[in-house]
This record gives sequence, C-alpha cells and structure tokens, in this order.
Amino acid sequence: MGQKEFLDMMNFRHACKLFDTNRKISEDDFKYILEAARLSPSSFGMEPWRFLVIENQKIKEDLKPLCWNQNQITTCSHLVIIKTDNKALKDRDYILKMFKRRGLDEESTKAYIKRYENFLKNQNISCWSAKQCYIAAANMMSAAAFIGIDSCPIEGFDKDEVQKYLKVDGKNIEVVLILAFGYRVKNPSKKQRLSLEEIVERIK
Repeated sequence: MGQKEFLDMMNFRHACKLFDTNRKISEDDFKYILEAARLSPSSFGMEPWRFLVIENQKIKEDLKPLCWNQNQITTCSHLVIIKTDNKALKDRDYILKMFKRRGLDEESTKAYIKRYENFLKNQNISCWSAKQCYIAAANMMSAAAFIGIDSCPIEGFDKDEVQKYLKVDGKNIEVVLILAFGYRVKNPSKKQRLSLEEIVERIK
C-alpha cells in the first residue's frame, strides 16, 4: 500500500452514526480487525486491553438507552466493548509472564520488572491503561477502513450503568470505550480538519 492509498483509507474512515442493518461483517473480516488490535503496541508491552464482541441484537437493544440512545449501538453489525484489566497490570504472575517472553536473562528481566513497578507507583493505573486501549481502538478502525468497513468510537455512555449491565466491577476490570462496526447507509459530509500549519511545530 502506497502513501496515497493509506491517506485514501484515512479519508474514508469517519464516525458512522447509522449502519446498514441488512449487512453483516464476515467472520474473516472481523478476525482481521481484531488481529489489528492484538498486534497494537502498548506501554511496557503489557497489553491491558480486553475485547467483548457483541453481535446479539437483544444485548445491543439493552445497551442503547445506557449509551444515550445512539443509533450506532443497535444498527451496527458488531459492537465492541473495550475494557482494561487493571488488576492484571499489578499482578505479579501476569507481570512476570509478560516480561519473561522477551527472552532476556533473569537479571535483565528482574531489572525491567523493577523499572516497571517503580513507573507504576507514579501512575493512575485506570488512566494509563485506558490510553493504551485507545491505541488498539485506532488501529481497529483503520484496519476496518482499509477493507471498506465503517466504524464509530463511542464515549457517550453511562459508564456505571454499562458496567453494571455487563457485570464489570469498574475497578479491577473497567469499560473504557465502545466501538461500533458495520457498513454505512449514506456517504458522510466532507472531512474537516485543522491544517498542518495549525497543529505542527518544528524544531531543527
């Protein structure tokens, strides 16, 4: 894929507010989107994200009033609830598992774990882990756009109520973002963005 093709994909992607309920994403295409999430980078390589994929229409209907009654929730083909596993990020066994796979010697592994634990002391884990999930979310939406599938990131939801419905405690496991995927029913308006001159500063 060349530069033009990549930018064409970026221009194709938009926050789709209404999906075609008659079109479903194939299993292979959705696995491709999930694989883009799995391969995403994360701080310290800790991969805090967990993905709940919802195709069940009844569950979508139940979630809609908890998500400001947005039509994306019920018209999409696949709804993805992105959660963070905050408990795992502090769990000694999980930490060891994630660092051991680097293939480093025992001393180097211990040194990296110590650096990680010192880093964690100064972090709001909920905020830090959520930022990692947004990286995966962006890659999922880009991957979807690359194969002609639309998406919409959704932050407009009652977090406490959504977590209660999904039986998520909100502390150890926390809902961060909702993504809707499907096919548009109409073309979006022209994309509006600030110019590069307005957002880029260079130091040479």
